[in-house]
Formats: sequence, structure tokens, C-alpha cells
Amino acid sequence: MNNAVSLPRDTNQALGIGQFAVDFLANRLGPGPSPAVLARTRLFHTDAVLCGASALALRTNAPTILRKEALEYADEGGATPLGSRVRVKAEKAIVANASAMREWDSNGTNFGYNPALGHVAGEFGHNDFYSVAIAACQQRNLDGATALKAMVLIDEIRGRLAEVFSLKTYRIDHVVHGAIASAAAYCALMGGSPEQIESAIGMFVAHYIPWRAIRAGKQLSDSKGASAAISSEAAILSAKRALAGFIGPKDIFRNPESLFRQFVKTAGDSPFDLVLNHSGDDFAVMGMHFKMGLYEHQSAGALQGLLDLIAAHRELLEPNCISGILIRAYEPAFGIIGDPAKRDPHTRQSADHSMVYIVATMLRKAIEAREAISSSEGTDALWRSLMLSPYDYSLDAINHPLTRELIAKIHFEHGGPDYDAKYPDGIPTSVVITTTNGATFDSGLIMYPAGHARNTSADLNAILNHKFALLGALAVPGFADIQGLVKGLERLDSMSAADLHTVYSFEIADRPGYE
Repeated sequence: MNNAVSLPRDTNQALGIGQFAVDFLANRLGPGPSPAVLARTRLFHTDAVLCGASALALRTNAPTILRKEALEYADEGGATPLGSRVRVKAEKAIVANASAMREWDSNGTNFGYNPALGHVAGEFGHNDFYSVAIAACQQRNLDGATALKAMVLIDEIRGRLAEVFSLKTYRIDHVVHGAIASAAAYCALMGGSPEQIESAIGMFVAHYIPWRAIRAGKQLSDSKGASAAISSEAAILSAKRALAGFIGPKDIFRNPESLFRQFVKTAGDSPFDLVLNHSGDDFAVMGMHFKMGLYEHQSAGALQGLLDLIAAHRELLEPNCISGILIRAYEPAFGIIGDPAKRDPHTRQSADHSMVYIVATMLRKAIEAREAISSSEGTDALWRSLMLSPYDYSLDAINHPLTRELIAKIHFEHGGPDYDAKYPDGIPTSVVITTTNGATFDSGLIMYPAGHARNTSADLNAILNHKFALLGALAVPGFADIQGLVKGLERLDSMSAADLHTVYSFEIADRPGYE
């Protein structure tokens, strides 16, 4: 049975995405996603919600501002921001929730890699757009099963676009793919036609393209973390206008003046073929990566290498044992989190995109906890006990003397063509630690660290449960039932429409003073 819809480059792919979205949600294409796909998507959604709630609890700047803004746009027929029962304009709930979910840079990641089809553009992106599905279902009084399927749809569209078109190559921010998916899913959930979805996608691409300027500079701004949120807000505004009858640019992927054909010259076609799955196991979400704590995903291989070495050589944790650390990795990791300016971060947004800071912080925590670390502890247990939390990116942590001392000992270099050729199949990274007595310890090449879709050794659920407990303890007040919150989110697809109206309405703690 063919479980995919093909949208060739010589067709109107914007209209094709619209038709796919409508048919997928109406169950016209086949039996739909397998239980494994639905379970994986639920887990990514739970991860995103706990990231978002904890970011709000610690009063991080952009999520707090955007949530306050959202609450100024009350709408009885709208959607709910995290931590509130007040219904507001859908686009305002979405911008607030997406900003919060993305703030820690700790939710899921895709790699844009599908070698079976030769679709290996390697654009990354993140599971930032689930609140689009929730908002539309709250507006239309739809149930949790519909919301979960719409989340699969969003990840499928943005994930498959990431496989065929690398936005970062042209300095365009990766959130464009998620915004296109958001416009399609929102329109379809709201009862829109394929033609209206085409208009919504066309409007977004023509009017609202974000550049990677938001991710450049010595100390990054709130725009970096809020990029997906702001683009999803624009996508929903485009969708609302299309639903109201506004006609946007048609056939945008073949439009000669759109970003796609401006950067890739063709004789009239789109630059790519697009294949979207509708049934079975082979959905884009199944290739996405969980983060085992708070860190930029490109550093996951280095963290795995560090933990592997610590697990095998506890002597590395003795004070003043280490004289040097060499990390080798691929592009784009070296260019993004190896920027020399990030050797001296002063804000969380820069620290969490600094390879040397991330590795030095986990090593500092291990050295400080060396007496408590059991000699039999494997890397799964180390991931849990040393997991990087938001507090590891506070101003006190950023300026910790031991962290700064360890940063000075780290040399991060590009691994060259051999490493580059192995990305985005994996996260090719190696770590070599040299001790003061001249001994060297080599992690070897790390390809699939814990959390990676192709990792088969780590106990993913055990590590994620620890992460959920860690973030949940920040997110909810007092002795609230963290496990109850997690279990509630994990039953998303059995929620009634009434249940879905309050899925984000749990109380969020207030923990000022984080920054």
C-alpha cells in the first residue's frame, strides 16, 4: 500500500499541501498514523509543554511579555495561553505558547534527512508549533485525537520541507517551514479549503520571511528564542485572512519572485519534489531528536562523548586532573556553536549556543558531584544526575569560576570533510581529554547520542521522565502533582473537546529572580 502523497516540482505544491492537509485531517487518505507515531508525537508535545511552563514560571523575558500581551486580547471564541483559562485571540495564544515552549531551546529537533528518497537538505527545525493545533481545536470545539493528528500533520509538512530545502544555506531562518505547516494545519482545522490554504501559505512566504540575523551577534536577543512564535503568529494571521476571503499569491513555490526560486534558479519548476506520508510508521516525527536537558542540539554528541569518558574513567573528575579537552565536530555545528564570540557568553541565549560553555558546565557539575556519583553509574544515570537545567544558564552559572577555568582548557575545531559527510545522518563528534600527567582519553566518533532518533542504547523514557520531573518541579507550584500533569498530557488523544479547553490551564508557579 502506498502511504504517501507525492507533490512533484512541476505541480502547484502550495495547493497540493492544502489538499493533503484537508484530506489527512478528514481521514480520506488511509488508516492514518500508527500508534507508534501518535505516541512519539504525544511525547514531544509533553516535552514542549513542560519546557514552556517552566520558562513562564521563571519569568523569562519574551514568554512573559508575549503572554501578558495575549491576555490583552480576550476572545470568548479563542484559545488559551499556558497557565490560564482566559480565552484570547488564537494568534495571540499561539505566539505566547510557542515562545514559552521554545525559550529554553530544550524541545525536539529535526534534521532534514531522508536518504531513502535522496532528500537530504539537512535543514533543522524544532517542535515549536503544537499550540497551533490546540488553538484551532479549542476554537472549533474539536477533541484531543484531532489535535494530536494535527500535530503529526504539522511535523510532517515542516519535517519533509526540511528534507528538501535548506533555508539556512541562504541565511533564512528555519522557522519558515514550521510557519508554512502551521498555516496549512490551522486553515484545515478551521474548515478551510485547499485554495484558502494556498492563499495563506502564499501570504506568509510573500510577506513575512525571517532572516537568520536574529541568530547572529556576540550576545543574542529575545528574537532568537521567539522566532518560531512570531512566525507562527504571522502564519495564523495569514490563515485567518485567507479564511475570510483574502486572496494571497498563488503557487508560491514556483513563483519566480519567491525566496525558493530566487535562491535556486529553475526553468519554472519548484526547486524540489515533496513527499508527504499519511499512514503507517514512516512519518517525519519518527526521525526527530529529543534533548536530554537544556542545550543546543548540535552539542549532544560532545555531551555524550564526555559522559562516556566519565563513566569509563572516574579519575577524570579529580580536581585539576584535566589539562586540555579537544572537541571535533561537523559543520554547521562548528560555525553555529563554535563562534569565537561565544567563548565568553554573558546571556543565557548565547551560553546555550556555546559548545565550550555547555560542555564545561556539565563537566563542572560532574566534578562537583564526583563523591555522589557511583562507580557503577552508566551514561544513562549520568544523563539524569548531570542534566543541564535552566539554572545552569543563570548569570551566576555563566560566571562560575570553575566553568570559566574549564572553558579555557577546551579547544573546539572543525572535524573536516569526514565529519561533515556524516551529518545529518548523525551528530558526528569526538572528545579527547588530556590529563596533567600526559594521558589521553578518546571518546571515539559519536554519531547517535542519547535522544537521537537512531540511538538504540539509551533508555529514552527513563531519561525523559527525569527531565519532565526536573522541569515540572519548576513549572508547578508547591507540591503539585507533577506526575499527574505529565499523565494528563500523555492522554491527549483521549481528551474530549471539553477537556481540551483546559489542557493548558494548569497553575504555573511564580519563581522570580532567575535571570
